[in-house]
Amino acid sequence: MNIVIIEDEHLAYERMAKLVKEIIPVSQIVAHHDTVDASRRWFLQNPSPDLVLLDVQLSDGTAFDLLKLVNIDCPIIFTTAYDKYAIDAFAATSIDYLLKPIKKADLENAVQKLKKFQNIFHAPEAAKKSTGSTEYKKRFVIRFGEHIKSLSVDDIAYCYSENKSTYARDAEGRVYPLDQNLDTLEEMLNPSDFFRINRQYIITLKAITEMRTYSKARVIIRLNPAVKEPPVVSSERAADFKRWLGGELN
Repeated sequence: MNIVIIEDEHLAYERMAKLVKEIIPVSQIVAHHDTVDASRRWFLQNPSPDLVLLDVQLSDGTAFDLLKLVNIDCPIIFTTAYDKYAIDAFAATSIDYLLKPIKKADLENAVQKLKKFQNIFHAPEAAKKSTGSTEYKKRFVIRFGEHIKSLSVDDIAYCYSENKSTYARDAEGRVYPLDQNLDTLEEMLNPSDFFRINRQYIITLKAITEMRTYSKARVIIRLNPAVKEPPVVSSERAADFKRWLGGELN
């Protein structure tokens, strides 16, 4: 089992590494990082590990800042000195939420829970290999303060970024905050149904009410629900957009 530990306190890291070796002797700690930025760069450049032990509060941000920047698609065990982040952890691919100082028994229980859930985590990948198809996101867990809602991908009209945050909007005009950025969403959503028209928008075909040609082969899109400034398909994406409209991209 390949494990990444993200922890900015050196003594806490050493204790965690020791516990990991005691509980999972055959495991290998393939990386240790202490900042959001270093962790982000590692996940962008390396294959996903089998498990991430992730401290919530890091020197340059939080674990949830990291999850907005990269898609960590393996199980996560969060560690923290505070319990106020439990709802945020629930919305991620979280196996457990351990309070510091980490007790060996608590980490053992979390690892046992991981083993029980391994079929859930690996079944989509196995299906992908056996059928040659890709498993795309079906639902998102949305957090409103202390409240949690499940949002079906089928209900999304479009996703957009605004003021460094990402949102989904449904056909009724309701807006939902998302933890993922548009780059991550582009990989998670079925390209038959969603298309990234520019840096700010990923749209669905059903959300388009009107299309008009624009300068330099670009296309201006009117959406439902309407937006203040109708988005424009960027020139570098215009050709693929027309192929997507014709059902040639999937």
